Amino acid sequence: MKVKSVKLRESHKNTNNNGKPSFCSVLWDMYSTHIVTSSSSDSSISIYESLLLSNPMKNLRHHRDGVTALALSPNSTCLASGSIDRTVKLYKFPSGEFQNNITRFTLPIRTLAFNKSGSLLAAAGDDEGIKLINTVDATIARVLKGHKGPVISLAFDPNNEYLASLDTKGTVIFWELLSGNMLHTLKGVAPDTGSDMSITNGLSWSPDGELLAVPGLKNDVVMFDRDTAEKVSSLRGDHVKPICFLSWSPNGKYLATSGLDNQVLIWDFAKKQDIDRQKFDERICHMAWKPTGNSLAVIDVMGKYGVWESVIPSSMKSPTEDVPNLQSKNNNGILFFDEEEQEPSTSASLSDLGEDDFGESVPQTRKRLRKSSMLEENLEEEIDEELNTSSKFESNKRPAKAREERLDGGDRRPKSMIAQNGSKIQEPFQPGATPVQPGTKSFLCYNMLGSITTMQHDGYSHIEIDFHDTSQGPRVPAMTDHFGFTMASLNENGSVLANPRKGDKNMSTLMYRPFSSWANNSEWSMRFEDEEVKAVALGTGWVAAATSANFLRIFTEGGLQRHILSLDGPVVTASGFKDKLAVVTHSSQPLPSNHQMLEFRVFNISNGTQPLKGCLPLSPGSNLTWIGFSEEGHLASYDSKGMLRVYSDQFGGNWLPLFSASKVRKPDENHWVVGLSAEKLFCIICKSPDLYPKVSSKPVLSLLDLSYPLASSDLGAEALEKEFIFRNTRLLQVWLFPPSLVIQSNALLVLQTEAAGMDCSLLDDEAFDMEAALDRCILRLIASCCNGDKLVRATELVKLLSMEKSVRGAIKLVTTLKLPSLAERFNGILEERLLNDTTKNVVLSHTDSHADASTRTDTIDKTNITPKNLTEKFISRNNTLSSSLHSNSINEPSEPITPSPTPKFTAPLFPKKAKIQEGSSFMMEQKKTDGLTTVQKATNITKDVDSLKKQENAEEATKKVRLSGASNPFAKSGNDSDVRPKNPFAKSSSIQEKSSLFDSIKKMKTVS
Repeated sequence: MKVKSVKLRESHKNTNNNGKPSFCSVLWDMYSTHIVTSSSSDSSISIYESLLLSNPMKNLRHHRDGVTALALSPNSTCLASGSIDRTVKLYKFPSGEFQNNITRFTLPIRTLAFNKSGSLLAAAGDDEGIKLINTVDATIARVLKGHKGPVISLAFDPNNEYLASLDTKGTVIFWELLSGNMLHTLKGVAPDTGSDMSITNGLSWSPDGELLAVPGLKNDVVMFDRDTAEKVSSLRGDHVKPICFLSWSPNGKYLATSGLDNQVLIWDFAKKQDIDRQKFDERICHMAWKPTGNSLAVIDVMGKYGVWESVIPSSMKSPTEDVPNLQSKNNNGILFFDEEEQEPSTSASLSDLGEDDFGESVPQTRKRLRKSSMLEENLEEEIDEELNTSSKFESNKRPAKAREERLDGGDRRPKSMIAQNGSKIQEPFQPGATPVQPGTKSFLCYNMLGSITTMQHDGYSHIEIDFHDTSQGPRVPAMTDHFGFTMASLNENGSVLANPRKGDKNMSTLMYRPFSSWANNSEWSMRFEDEEVKAVALGTGWVAAATSANFLRIFTEGGLQRHILSLDGPVVTASGFKDKLAVVTHSSQPLPSNHQMLEFRVFNISNGTQPLKGCLPLSPGSNLTWIGFSEEGHLASYDSKGMLRVYSDQFGGNWLPLFSASKVRKPDENHWVVGLSAEKLFCIICKSPDLYPKVSSKPVLSLLDLSYPLASSDLGAEALEKEFIFRNTRLLQVWLFPPSLVIQSNALLVLQTEAAGMDCSLLDDEAFDMEAALDRCILRLIASCCNGDKLVRATELVKLLSMEKSVRGAIKLVTTLKLPSLAERFNGILEERLLNDTTKNVVLSHTDSHADASTRTDTIDKTNITPKNLTEKFISRNNTLSSSLHSNSINEPSEPITPSPTPKFTAPLFPKKAKIQEGSSFMMEQKKTDGLTTVQKATNITKDVDSLKKQENAEEATKKVRLSGASNPFAKSGNDSDVRPKNPFAKSSSIQEKSSLFDSIKKMKTVS
């Protein structure tokens, strides 16, 4: 027999294994356009184009250790890899884009396999058990346990009924997918490979699914029947050592086997004889037939691969001719069904195995009890076929009738909506809780204040409450839980716990435990007979529970049943903060893309009102994973795609996307949200595939910066643009209040501070610092726009500057950049603003007498504060202070009137004050002048600022660098006879004395 030579190329270097044999893998995609290779001694995966085998198209380097297993979905859109690093990873194919870590083991992984539809991925290795993973949502549906050693080979039967597995001891197990049971166990039918990871006794189903081929003990291949697991036949030829791998041709007429004798034999299965062979220098450990041609890809234990062309002689039938058509119902790797076909489904969730589209049980396929002989009489087979046909006809007919009965009933919506769409309604969850598992610690609640943990034992649980700040939180004794609580909520005053319903005897229970009370026996509980608690929440003086009856039950801290409200749909979750209670419910069935349709409602418990209600936005195809309030009281949500949104009253009420985890997290990380503040997101980073933190070790809280997910701008200043929009949002205070309430909130804060006898200048400084920081950011953006020739954008930005000095700085900037036309526009903007401010100040000077009447002392009656008179008092206070400053400036004839700039905000900010550190201290003056009016205080402050400015401006005059240029049309002189300086931005000595209040404050802070 003529021996064909196959040229092998090096794909993976065997350096990590010190030259020892390694197990390598090779795969074809379904279109025969790409070849994929890997090696257990190399952490990379190579993807080659079939026409260019010399150099890989892509190298995927996501594993930290050697890759021991590869699997490609039937439609070649998804690549799975297993490794010695104990992880299973998924990639898009052929792009190689990493998707996620779908699961993790505790020991190295040996084998992977997709089912015929691509909806299931089986993974196994040195761990005990075979994991069946749902590729739709990356959940582990079932773990099959039965092997006594490492599992080295897996194979789904083409009919999606069975899974076959083989371990290192040579034991083969047939598993039924519907039930997860072991149907047959064949001990010692394959060679014992021991601990040699380079040997994988690969088993394989025939393409028609009738036979399972297993390497035998006599250097042969043994065929087992799919239903009875009885030995049907064997192939024995010229292998002198055990067979280690085998592969069926696409049509099942040929079989390729490789042995420890370095030979590869090609078998004609019908004739039970080998028709060709190839001898290699090293052992061939993996092979793959070309799906659309007469070729066989091989790879040896040293990482060299090649393609054996024209494997089957031209005189024989092609290996791709007459391929069995099993009518696989796969679509993009997910199993779908036609309306009239009622077959077992593994899509959406493996918990649905064995159910048809209407939730009814599908009869198990009747096993054909055949004898081992292949010469069975036709009569018995015809009877079986007739019975199968009748059974299928009845099973197809029954669901159609059931559908009509449901549609004729009271609910006109078919209950199969979820299954038909391939989507599933999100189950209720408690924010900050992790799944409760027996024998392990779990979080019932974890928030910014502390945590509630539980440890389940036989018949009871041990619950502990811990506070992050042990110096402030009370010491709460541990409790023994006989109810089986699975959810809880925690605040400064107490904790609430609840458990679901467990049968008819164990009713759902709600329990509240206050941390301190003036009365004994202040703890209380409630029982629910016909409903169960789905989510709980706590606030100031109230406890809330959302139940399966779509009721929202609100109790007082003492246990009084205060309110019972009906919700619009099934509850998803709930969260509380002071007087606010947020509840999320389903508004309708999910979309076919698995997009959840949710609705949120915010209640004010103390007022008995519902200020907010609307749709809750989510990322496409995601679930809600957290809902809560920030430290300042902003409602926020976080979904499974890593998008954080905060509710704002902008544009009539909208959700602002303030954080995207995809921008910051690593591929192997998941973010478990705990809370947020005005600038930071507080979360716990979990390593994939873990979605929840482990309670055994104290979780580490990570602080991540909030930022808008902006588009990639042509300006190339993404960081500046994020800073600009974020600071602008902070300054407008759109998170805390709607625009109509900003002035009331500012006024209330100032008045309450003054009433307490405290210095409110710190509040003014904080607002002023935010304003100055925003101006600095805008100036940097203007510079970027000028450098990028975006002059219109620069003009829009200069209009957003708050202070006069900032506008003058922008003029200086564009003049330095030699943009005279832009400088002229900036000058026009400044001139218009100064004119408008001067007009406003003149109007204010005529209202001094009216302002004096509304001036009050520091002592106020808090009980008389209402939104209406509060706004009036705050405006009066601002007008009085502005008038005092204006009058004080007029009384100084040596200094011209320079109106202070007014930022273009939707609501007035705090007036800008200065903290005097030299001369007269502001705090000292405040103590001495407790009886003075606000106007007198403002006058004293202005005088102190003016005296300080005169002392410092003399030093500034010597440090000014005068630049040559045109005269500044806006520079002012103390005397008309003064000569204008050549520098357009330089000022005369008198003008320099009139420096801005911002300069004075900045210098005072520098001196201090």
